[in-house]
This record gives sequence, C-alpha cells and structure tokens, in this order.
Amino acid sequence: MNELTIAHRQLSFIQVVIIGIAYMTPMTVFDTFGIVSDLTSGRVPLAYLLALMAIMFTARSYSRLAAFYPYSGSAYTYVDHICGSKIGFIVGWGTLLDFILLPMINSLLSEIYLKALFPNMPSWCLIFFYTVLVTIINCRNIRFLANLNFIFVGVPLILILIFIYLVVSDTTHAHGLADVLTTKPLYNGVKDIHGLISGSAVLCFSFLGFDAVATLSNETKNAQKNIPRAIVATVLCGGLIFFISAWFIQLYYPNNSQFKDPMQAMPEIVLYVGGVFFQFIFLIAILINTFASALASHASAARLLFILSTNKIIPGKLFSYLHPEYHSPFYCVLLVGFLSLSAVFFRLDTAVSLISFGAMTAFSSVNLCVFILFGLKSEQRFNIRNFYNNVLLPLAGFFTVMIMWINLKTDSLILGICWTIIGIFYLTYLVVTKKRIGEQSN
Repeated sequence: MNELTIAHRQLSFIQVVIIGIAYMTPMTVFDTFGIVSDLTSGRVPLAYLLALMAIMFTARSYSRLAAFYPYSGSAYTYVDHICGSKIGFIVGWGTLLDFILLPMINSLLSEIYLKALFPNMPSWCLIFFYTVLVTIINCRNIRFLANLNFIFVGVPLILILIFIYLVVSDTTHAHGLADVLTTKPLYNGVKDIHGLISGSAVLCFSFLGFDAVATLSNETKNAQKNIPRAIVATVLCGGLIFFISAWFIQLYYPNNSQFKDPMQAMPEIVLYVGGVFFQFIFLIAILINTFASALASHASAARLLFILSTNKIIPGKLFSYLHPEYHSPFYCVLLVGFLSLSAVFFRLDTAVSLISFGAMTAFSSVNLCVFILFGLKSEQRFNIRNFYNNVLLPLAGFFTVMIMWINLKTDSLILGICWTIIGIFYLTYLVVTKKRIGEQSN
C-alpha cells in the first residue's frame, strides 16, 4: 500500500464536492445556452433535467464501485479489479484522454478570455502564465487547492444569483409577477422529442468531470463512505445549478431571436440583462470559473498518472514520487502542466473531440462493471430489489451512454479509435516484453 493511501487523508466530504463542482464549471450553462435552445426549441431547462436523470444512472454506478473499491484511479481501477489488468489497461488508456486533455482545454479557454482582457499580449504568453500558475498551485497539498476552490466556485455562484435577481426584477417590472411564476421555461408547448433528446445529449457533456472525484479516494477522509456520497452530490449540485440558471435564462430569452450568433450567445445574454459593466464582471467570473476547473482537472489528471505509474502501466519510478512536504504526486503534476502547454499548438474543437471519446469510454465501462460484478458474479439471491439495483439500473446507465455515443461527432470517433489502437500496440509491447502491468498497490 503506497504512503499516499494511508498517511495523508486530508479532504473532507464538502471539500471533495467543491472540487467536483469546480471541475464541472457551473457557468458553462451560459456558453451552451444558445446552441441547446436552438436544438430544443426553447426548452433548455427540460433538456438539463433529462440530462441530469441520464447522468445519475452512471453516477450511481460510480458510487457503488467507489464504495466497493475505495482506491484512487476511477474507471481504470474498477475495470482492472473486475475485468482484469489488460482490459483495465485499455480503459485506463482511453480515460487518459479525458483527464489529460481537460487541463489543456482550460488553458485554451483561458487564452480566449484573457485575450479579451489583454488584447496586446501574445497568445503563447497568456497560456504559459496561466498554466504555470495552475501547476505551481497543484504542486502544493490537495487541501490548499480545495480551499482555493471554495473561493473560485463561490464568486461565480454569487454572480449567477445576481443575474437571477436582475432577470426577476426586470421581468416583474416589465410584465408583472405572473410572468416570473410561469412554467413556460420548462415546457412551452413544443412536442418535438428528437430535438429534446439531441439537446440533452449535448448537455450531458456539461457533467463531464464528476467521475474525477473518484481519483481523490486516497486523499479523502473515510473514503469508502465519503467518495460515493461526493460523486452523487457533485452531480446533483451541478445539475441543480445548471437547471436553475437555465430556467431564468430561458425565462428572459424564450427563443434565440435576440442573439446575433446563438453559438456564442453568452456575452449577449449577460449584456442585455445587466449592461456593459455587469458583462465585464461576468467575463472575469467565467475566467475564475475556468481557473477553478483547471485546478481540479489538473489535480485529477496528476493522480490518475500516479496510480498508473504505481501499477506499472506507465514506466519509471519518477511518476510514483510523492513530495515529502506537500504529499502531492509532484512529477505527475509537472507532466500535466507540461502537456497543458501544448495548448499553444492545439485547436479547441480537436481537444474537445478527444475528451468526449475518453469520457464515454469510462462511463460505458463503469456501468458494465456494476452489471458484471453485482449482476453476474454476485451470489446474491434473485429478487426484484437485486434485479433493479444490479441489472436494470446499470444497464439503463449503459443505454443512456450509448445515446451519447451516437451523438458524438465523427472526428471524435476517428481520433478516439486511433488513440485506442496506439494503446493496443503499447499493451502488446508490454505483454511481449513480459512487463508486469496492473500491479495494484492498494
């Protein structure tokens, strides 16, 4: 058992949930609203509700396995234990796309927001400064990062509340209280199911990152109890923030007719509600929110690399090194920072495509693992309750993930398959050279 597993459990339940919410970037609801409103014909809150219900199936599967295997590593660890080291390797390899590239995406997004504030600064310089700062903070202990996230998540949430107040005040003043108490944001009479499902599939990607909570097991107090609860709480809290925010945006903007470009509606959403100054403050808050997500995703990626190193999936003792003072996976943090700097050479859409494939790989495998472990291998007697918990729910989770697979773009599938093929070749090399993989250090 490695020293991180037993000696330095620093995080409380609340701190883990805050890191999970930071990872999910709550203000993303403003970035995607115009796109999803167009797809759903003005039913974004209902689409978020359906997406939350779909993701909860998978979150429940994660929470069950986190209680059964209270170790860091998320989907990789679960598949490795249940299906064997070789299949675990492939899932871990695919999951790397999700964990390693999300810090890069945050670097790319930060460059966009910082460029608006500092238009004369070179892009590479902004990305370098931002990534180095995130890396330095992550080199410290995980509690320091969790405490920072209280601030970086809290500020955007306060601004969302101010936005809601402005919407309610303006709507009441213009049309009366009855227009605020309407249920039209949830259902406006449109009966198109296909558009609603398409919009929900897009919004499911807003929940990416809740699974990263499981990578913090080794550093969480009473992980066997707190990590499963934190996974579900992260999804529910994030979904509630998304739903409430979307409700009031939809209340103010029943359709996309006011937006010049629905694909980039966020600046207009805030401008028309609060004015130029509020728009400026909101942009600052989104940058802070992106910073919080960068800190959380960087931390999770480093810890996944640490687990893969201790299990000899990636070579060298270097990446299984823990800092003697901060107890952080020091060189893994540095590697993630170095990889994030490659954002200078990447396009945002390419990185997003790869992340989507990695996340779907993890979600599919975890749902199947619950079915295999509790539905097939378990010796529990057959009854309605066990069938519901061990067969029906995980297969429902797998089915909803299949819907997301169908809605993946073609380039996501092509790039993801190429990455998987590389992983298979690497696994073949490890087997042929008789390298030992999947040596659990737990």
